[in-house]
Amino acid sequence: MKKLCFAKNITLALAAALPLCGCLKSPYHVTQIPNGGAFTGSTNDFAKNTDPISTDDSANANKIKSSDVDLNGGIPAANNADYDTWNADKSALAAFTVHFDYDSSTVKASEESKLTAVAEAMKGATPTAVRIEGNCDERGTEEYNRSLGDRRANALREKLVTMGVDPKKLPTVSYGEDKPVDHGHNEAAYAKNRRGDFVLLTPPTPGPLSKLENNNNK
Repeated sequence: MKKLCFAKNITLALAAALPLCGCLKSPYHVTQIPNGGAFTGSTNDFAKNTDPISTDDSANANKIKSSDVDLNGGIPAANNADYDTWNADKSALAAFTVHFDYDSSTVKASEESKLTAVAEAMKGATPTAVRIEGNCDERGTEEYNRSLGDRRANALREKLVTMGVDPKKLPTVSYGEDKPVDHGHNEAAYAKNRRGDFVLLTPPTPGPLSKLENNNNK
């Protein structure tokens, strides 16, 4: 019953906030890039610039930083392990997926209302956390796309923090090109895959044994 009420509250919070506002290679083998690394990106428009993403991975090595400190503006890093047992609901925030330009981690002004809605939903329903997942299209090397996905996730994280969201409640992960939503090999598909997803995290519901133990400890 509590879980149903909570889901209802999340839905109401999202509804109230809304007005305010690369191919699959190894889907089951995901290497998480540590939080951190200054996020930069070009504003290349694919229709005007069809040059391939750099395949020189050595040039991108310095973008992988320590997970102890998020270097994006000195924002404290979130520990993903803290949320390993939490319930993950990807559908709750699916309407607020943010899309990026080709080879860019810059959040477009047209996408910022989605971040506003996510921030408002988190403020109106606690305890919650949101995992931010960075994704890319299939072009470029796997390592480059891991790094780009990381920068995209952290760009979204920084925006949410400026809106008042606790950074400790915003773990990030980069899937690079491993999780496309469209398996096509054209610009329409690529545009859908250049994205940042938000996954709602809620505390695990205590099982019967946990409830019994809690009662015995009273």
